[in-house]
Amino acid sequence: MSVPPTLYCYIHPSRSTTLRCNRCERPICPQCAVRTPTGYRCRECVREHQKVFNTALWYDYIIAFAAAALGSALASFLVMLISAFFWGLLVLVLSPGAGAMIGNLILRLVRGRRSRALYWTAALGVVAGGLPALFLFSLPAFLAFGTAGFESLLALLPAAWQILYLALAVPSAYAQLSGIRLGR
Repeated sequence: MSVPPTLYCYIHPSRSTTLRCNRCERPICPQCAVRTPTGYRCRECVREHQKVFNTALWYDYIIAFAAAALGSALASFLVMLISAFFWGLLVLVLSPGAGAMIGNLILRLVRGRRSRALYWTAALGVVAGGLPALFLFSLPAFLAFGTAGFESLLALLPAAWQILYLALAVPSAYAQLSGIRLGR
């Protein structure tokens, strides 16, 4: 009976291991191993595999940011109208839908090309589109704050609805773009 030779991690040569990358067959220690659905892989193979899925072109980032900012500015304006008439309760329901619509619009405009950086660019665009409305509603509220008791707190409500809109729309748009699914 022969004893198999001792393997050492290709990154940490002083660490013995029994693991191998299931793609390139190099020995890897548990610290270097990345668990995938098909087994353990080295970080280089995982990085190389992810590059296959990053299909976004340079101008897709500009399109995604602009579309997200414009869509979010429009949705923020609608949030302002809704919160004025319904005290903002519909914001809880409509904000995730607005984020999903923005995500779908971006996917159509970039023709389904994907990249993690593209998702973050779109999320920043949603925030950038919502910030003008937030500042527009926050400035009068902060100027009125402290002058009259309860009325000054009510003046902060439109800004609070805008913050709630951003908190619900940004992750919804990101999830729509990245393909994250919460259920089957």
